[in-house]
Amino acid sequence: MKQITKLTAVAFLATSLLSACTKNFEEINTDPNRIDAISPGTLINPIIYNVAGYNMQRADDITFNLMQVALPFPSASGGLHRYDIAENAGNGTWNTYYQWLNNIKEMYNTSVKANDPNYQAIALTLQAWIYSNLTDCFGDVPMKEAVQGDGGILHPKFDTQEEIYTTQIKNLDSANNLYLTSKSMIYGTEILYANNVSKWKKFTNSLRMRLLLRLSKKTNVNAYAQLKTMIDNPAKYPVFASNDDAAILKLTGITPLTSPWGRPIDFTTFRAAGKFFLDSLNAFNDPRRAKFATQARNAAGTANIGYVGIPSGYTGSESQFNYIPSNVNVSLVTASSSSVTPMSCVIMPYAEVEFIKAEVQFINNNGTAAKAAYEAGVKAAVEQWGAVMPTDYFTATATAAATAYNGTLHRIMLQKYYALYFVDYQAWFEYRRTGMPVLPVNTGMAGKQMPTRFKYPIAVRTNNPANYQMAVQSMGGDLNTTKVWWEK
Repeated sequence: MKQITKLTAVAFLATSLLSACTKNFEEINTDPNRIDAISPGTLINPIIYNVAGYNMQRADDITFNLMQVALPFPSASGGLHRYDIAENAGNGTWNTYYQWLNNIKEMYNTSVKANDPNYQAIALTLQAWIYSNLTDCFGDVPMKEAVQGDGGILHPKFDTQEEIYTTQIKNLDSANNLYLTSKSMIYGTEILYANNVSKWKKFTNSLRMRLLLRLSKKTNVNAYAQLKTMIDNPAKYPVFASNDDAAILKLTGITPLTSPWGRPIDFTTFRAAGKFFLDSLNAFNDPRRAKFATQARNAAGTANIGYVGIPSGYTGSESQFNYIPSNVNVSLVTASSSSVTPMSCVIMPYAEVEFIKAEVQFINNNGTAAKAAYEAGVKAAVEQWGAVMPTDYFTATATAAATAYNGTLHRIMLQKYYALYFVDYQAWFEYRRTGMPVLPVNTGMAGKQMPTRFKYPIAVRTNNPANYQMAVQSMGGDLNTTKVWWEK
């Protein structure tokens, strides 16, 4: 009996000690500096910064080469500027975009839970931005079943590009109606517009214009008519009206707004500016030249000889060029808080909106309105980079033949090409839509045909073969020259 009593007492003591040790356990072991649950604003800045920075690097890696802005130099053979596109060229784009789409999904869900329409609208806008780029890079991609791993969907079905565009355009329209400009954004300060809801609303509608224009060949969409409706109703569909409205992330060099380039010198090492890119700027006598490029020098390196590039897709040795070519300007990727025009990750420029308007008015045979929008777009594109717009840019005897609006879509698209400088893949996408500007096809270019998409990553083909095969059948192939839906 004494033994049982003794054991009972020990058990009681152990229980008491355990109870004492675990009392307030959660309170004691809670890190007050760790976020317990995300708010609608927790993810917005990482999404904007990381995707904008990644897109800027892809503009350099992909668009600059394909669109004859810049090229590796010397370059004995191969390379994107010769349309020699690697099997894995799109892997990073696929993985990066889906990573951040997963974060946008979380941002949207928390904004719904918090009943905050402004954050819902922003999440829909960011989602449309990324999905439109993703589908334009590959064609059909997973959307409805994408980023659903937590729900057990590990092999998502691919949605057609038509379905993706229809959904994202509709979502942008919904976002426009969700915004409450009288309601403050209360979950911290976001880095793009510093919580200015009215500017976010303009971005949403401007992005919707971009997506609608991409579908200009699809007669069933009637994209130009939809765009005309937006242009004619600015109260309902406010869009960018100045460079101050544009979706441009300014990088000061101060954390977290640091340059995506760890070493800016990598931007200029073994590079040359493209001949086509500089030749038109020379014809314009354009003040952006000094912002975009360095001056070329004579072979001895003793004197500047103006802005002279290297032709993309050239054949033969670099010794054929008896000059040291212009290079890209390192200041473009050097973040500084003291710069008059700080380094910028351009998500969507104001000038793009004006060139969309110019094309819509051109299609509608409204030459006066097309000219006004064209000139506004050029001026915005020049001033965006901190250059001064010459008062005689369109009228000077030496340049007017190249700069004045001449009633052609070619003239609009040539200037739009420069307005889309450093804007992810947009110049490449617009070339695929219109075939403009007309780029020289040099003898070294493989197949003499501009690539139209990235091939699906090998991991997708291996890990999701059934859905991959359905997508390939739907699109008509998985080649770099397979045209996506809106190109046909």
